[in-house]
Amino acid sequence: MQKIVAFFTFVFSFFLLRAQTDDMPHYYEIPEAPNAYSAEAVTARMIDGLGYRYYWATKDLREEDLSYKPSEDSRTSGETIQHILGLSEMILNTVQNQPNIRPREWAELTFAEKRKQTLTNIKAASDNLRKVQTGTIDKSKIIFQRGDHKTVFPLWNLYNGPLADAIYHTGQIVAYRRASGNPIDAGVNVFLGKTRE
Repeated sequence: MQKIVAFFTFVFSFFLLRAQTDDMPHYYEIPEAPNAYSAEAVTARMIDGLGYRYYWATKDLREEDLSYKPSEDSRTSGETIQHILGLSEMILNTVQNQPNIRPREWAELTFAEKRKQTLTNIKAASDNLRKVQTGTIDKSKIIFQRGDHKTVFPLWNLYNGPLADAIYHTGQIVAYRRASGNPIDAGVNVFLGKTRE
């Protein structure tokens, strides 16, 4: 009897620990909306929308999901996730007025590490916008740097560029995982930013 109790205690602890760490650190649900509208608050909310979508699009992906691609000349889901990681870094760099260094050297990361870093970047970008003084967002620029040469774009390019692109590719992950037999959780509600249990 003690062995049975010990076994179930171990199993319960394992799944409890997994539940606490598997989906860390952010965006199980969308954060509360700001109290007032401003360019900074609206941009942060758009970024939070990406975070919530990405969290659920990438939750519990299997190896066969990551290697899925709809055609020979398409990216796999895993390659698309790598691309979204780069976009999340660009979003964060923009709101922090940091340059995007080119060419970018990428460390070898596992899927779990890429997912966590992407969610961390998204949350940091949103948090940064919530903390800055209202009316200062127009100082943010997209900066590309190659060696000593810098190319600067206005903040407008964030919206139609990396932010829209990251949302677009997150939608691809949703479609790809459905095609590979692992559809997104049916309780996900992107309108409310909540997920039914």
